[in-house]
Amino acid sequence: MIQLLFTVIFSEMVLVLLLLFKTPLRKLAIMGLDRSKRGRGPVVVTTVAGTVSVVLMSSVYSMVKIQERWIDEGSISNPTDQVLMAKHQLEATLMGSILFLALMVDRLHHYIRELHIRRKSMEAIKKQARGFEDGKSISSEEMKVLGEERTAMQEKLKNLESELETKTREVNAAEANQVALRNQSEGFLLEHDRLLSENQQLRSQLQSLD
Repeated sequence: MIQLLFTVIFSEMVLVLLLLFKTPLRKLAIMGLDRSKRGRGPVVVTTVAGTVSVVLMSSVYSMVKIQERWIDEGSISNPTDQVLMAKHQLEATLMGSILFLALMVDRLHHYIRELHIRRKSMEAIKKQARGFEDGKSISSEEMKVLGEERTAMQEKLKNLESELETKTREVNAAEANQVALRNQSEGFLLEHDRLLSENQQLRSQLQSLD
């Protein structure tokens, strides 16, 4: 198992070196990582990392138990415990290094992809800016057409403003007429009430005369 752990560590170190330096093999490494992150690749990587973490915790637990046994006995006289302690320490160190290097590979790959995407976006923005600068060189005929369209738009805007003012005056006049009619109707109602009261008084007088 220790040989396997050393092999994995050396492989991850080589992959980190390939990602750090711009070489033809760097593109192959990035392509391989891209493919590993598609489909079931993330699930497999997560499963392997979880398994390594569990084994790492088991080694740490075994070291703690051996340490407690030494404390209880008050000496380190058992050669078997010493060998097991060294073995668990080596395995824990190797597995921790594997997890750390795997995380470093993942982050390096992520940052390289982000940098590549941002470079592409910057190139697209530069091309767009160049096209805009080229579009500024408009001929005199096009400038003349644009000037005529601008003049027509300004005249149309003036006409709309005058129509708006006219409509505003009409609305204000209608509101004034409405207020006058309301006051007049209120006066008519008051007059109607007064005539009704006078009529009632006259009827009462006629009844009294009869």
